[in-house]
Amino acid sequence: MKKISYIVLLLIISLLSCKGQNKNAMQNHKYTNDLINETSPYLLQHAHNPVDWKAWNDETLEKAKADKKLILISVGYSACHWCHVMERESFEDSLVADVMNKHFVNIKVDREERPDVDQAYMNAVQLMTGRGGWPLNVVALPDGRPVWGGTYFPKDQWISILEQITKLYSNEPDKLYQQADNVEKGLKSLDMVELNTDAPEFEREFIETAVKKWSTLFDNSLGGLNRAPKFMMPNNYHFLLRYAYQNNDQKLLDYVNTTLTKMAYGGVFDQIGGGFSRYSVDAKWHVPHFEKMLYDNGQLVSLYADAYLITKNELYKDIVEETLKYVERDMTTDEGAFYSSLDADSDNAEGELEEGAFYVWNKEELQSLLSDDFELFSDYYNINSYGLWEHGNYVLIRKDDDAAIIKKHNISKEVLNKKIDSWKHMLLEVRNKRPKPRLDDKTLASWNGLMLKGYADAYRVFEKQEYLDIAIKNASFIIDNMMKEDGGLYHTYKAGESKFNGYLEDYVTVIDAFITLYENTLDTKWLNTARDLTNYTFDHFFDDQSNMFFFTSNEDASLVSRSIEYRDNVIPGSNSIMAKNLFKLGHYFDNEHFSKNAMTMLNNVKPEMQDYASGYSNWLDLMLNYTNPYYEVAIVGADARQKISELNRTYVPNKLIAGSISESDMPLLLNRYNPGNTLIYVCVNKACKLPVSEVTRAIEFLKE
Repeated sequence: MKKISYIVLLLIISLLSCKGQNKNAMQNHKYTNDLINETSPYLLQHAHNPVDWKAWNDETLEKAKADKKLILISVGYSACHWCHVMERESFEDSLVADVMNKHFVNIKVDREERPDVDQAYMNAVQLMTGRGGWPLNVVALPDGRPVWGGTYFPKDQWISILEQITKLYSNEPDKLYQQADNVEKGLKSLDMVELNTDAPEFEREFIETAVKKWSTLFDNSLGGLNRAPKFMMPNNYHFLLRYAYQNNDQKLLDYVNTTLTKMAYGGVFDQIGGGFSRYSVDAKWHVPHFEKMLYDNGQLVSLYADAYLITKNELYKDIVEETLKYVERDMTTDEGAFYSSLDADSDNAEGELEEGAFYVWNKEELQSLLSDDFELFSDYYNINSYGLWEHGNYVLIRKDDDAAIIKKHNISKEVLNKKIDSWKHMLLEVRNKRPKPRLDDKTLASWNGLMLKGYADAYRVFEKQEYLDIAIKNASFIIDNMMKEDGGLYHTYKAGESKFNGYLEDYVTVIDAFITLYENTLDTKWLNTARDLTNYTFDHFFDDQSNMFFFTSNEDASLVSRSIEYRDNVIPGSNSIMAKNLFKLGHYFDNEHFSKNAMTMLNNVKPEMQDYASGYSNWLDLMLNYTNPYYEVAIVGADARQKISELNRTYVPNKLIAGSISESDMPLLLNRYNPGNTLIYVCVNKACKLPVSEVTRAIEFLKE
């Protein structure tokens, strides 16, 4: 008994010591606010601001109501450059903090952690101002209804705005309440979808018209759209790639390949370490906004893999390999989860945060490092006026293909490849000695779904077992750590803790990834889990008025609006991904409810699609499944996996694959197992060709 008491005493002393250490750690900072208790890297970045930041939670919202104070909601994310600028200029300033703390309940929100809050207030700001972005700053009444909003503001302007709003709330509060009523009415009509009672009619001419209108915006010489900045928009080009291929549209295919090549050559792709930044600030894809987001890289891996399958362009293969090396090296945990992002900013030589400091080079440094190779290197990566950014710094960018460099410098392809590998290895080592950009080390279910699909697609095309192993490990991580007891998903995970009820984006991307994983493994666990998660979304997200899905669960606390996200953006709209999932799962499980709902969802959105096709590219991709034959390919027998690998070497986007090496009760496989032979069944609209054993013969069926 005395021994146990002694151990307990030691534990108490240890805990008190840790408590004292935490207190001392806090005392090293002049200010510490409530965000010190959060796990989000973005929120923790603001934990020592003089602003009395609170996290978004019921307690904070109730405090605003009880104190009858205006709420100031500031939304950003860890890798956001202008979020950091506004923090340095305003939120770290004690005079600004005095104004904010006196008159507002101040709430900091990580948009990646709480996309529901971000979406609700972003919609409000876009409604009030016609534009949005991050940092997103909103003033709301004590009941949470927004009355004013904007993005980045310099310090003096920020103080002036807050003082004006405070004065108005004190002297003429009715004006703010009237504004809140108007915004609330607008939000209720925004992103709501009406059930389209017209009979569904999906025709090739409809898609052709949409693409024709869209093509007037194309930059046919530099790729992307004819403007700057340029976002990569992976789903846009995935759809256009498929559409061009299936319609033998060489001009459009050339445009897509120009875009993919210019992005791969540009500074927007990290030429030394692999992976893509979020967007390019210029028209030639040269100078990126240096933040690297997981969601871009996951989707771009899938895109470049399919583009390689069509073109066999080795550049595209290199891009996939280098991007996945970057993800494995810098964005993957030991558990198999993927981190969220790398910051745009890092410390420069003077110890000050600077955008791109980690990635850029000056001429003298490169000359010293490369010695005799500098001339060839500078020609390859344009250490000249074409590659110069600012302040004597260069962002590496390619202009010519390898063949042109080989011819100009009279060297062999083998020698050039060895030199490129050597340059990248050496410069990566040098670069890694610099202060690194901050890592947002939280795991998001939705973005992990996109990256998981990227790995599975890379395996499908390149047949590297390591890609499939990483995909399976990540999928297992999601099931083991981000799935709730009731069968739903959590949104975030960090340091052993999963939290926040999953949003529709989490379900749809994970479902899509699990379907893809099934097609590459034939392990029905992934397909059945995809079906179960789909049933869960019907229970908790479905809007029976429109047959669409809300972004938030019916178990979540209500916000100023409950929106239906359906327009495609840098990430496709969650409803468009869901509709494609339902289309596939309807085939797999012979589920008429899934199939009809997919068709209804597409029909609901159809009236908007032609006028702004780039915002509906994933819906247009789904429409191709109805306007072209859609094949069910069932492969059953001992050699099913080998035949699937062989089949996957041909680009056939209008197919799904079901397979088994033994008896199966799946509708597409039932009674098709033959122990003496591996047979391939190709079916369209429940009508099947005679089974064949040769993959080449099956491919002929798929091209008829």
